[in-house]
Amino acid sequence: MSTPSSGARLIIICGLPGSGKTTRARQLEAALGAVRLAPDEWMEALALDLYDEQARARVEALQWDLARTLLARGLTVVIEWGTWGRAERDALRLGARALGATVELHYLTAPPHVLLERVRRRGREDPPMELADILRWSDAFQVPTEEERGLFDPPVDAGLAAEQNEAQGRPEADGCPRGAA
Repeated sequence: MSTPSSGARLIIICGLPGSGKTTRARQLEAALGAVRLAPDEWMEALALDLYDEQARARVEALQWDLARTLLARGLTVVIEWGTWGRAERDALRLGARALGATVELHYLTAPPHVLLERVRRRGREDPPMELADILRWSDAFQVPTEEERGLFDPPVDAGLAAEQNEAQGRPEADGCPRGAA
């Protein structure tokens, strides 16, 4: 773990659909005065299909360019891409560290039936998501290991994360790589 001094901070929100990424990201945005980058919101604003992988990749590339500019200026950026794979999380961590930023990983999870219930409640998916989708995605998702979590800086919002987890009844939501998580 590095000890950057620029004040810049990248917060990566990691989890499957319905895990609470947007809720957590909005809380962090408000509490820390951060800039929040959410590809779903950009894609909806541009009337793009949320499941168009090429469009999502382009939006995320634009967001990462913007994030690097903001980090270079010493700001806090929250990325809520889901970041399903370790390679993606590693690339973000290393890219932000190269700019002198601290980097936090907030991994959120919930049981599949809870994920599905939350996704259905928000009603944005067309066609509607099924439990089979959640299960398939769970298999593809690379859960951050203890070793990986140890590569990230501890979050400064530990109180906020603990309060949110208790409020949502989600002790499985993990806001930091404390080494004992």
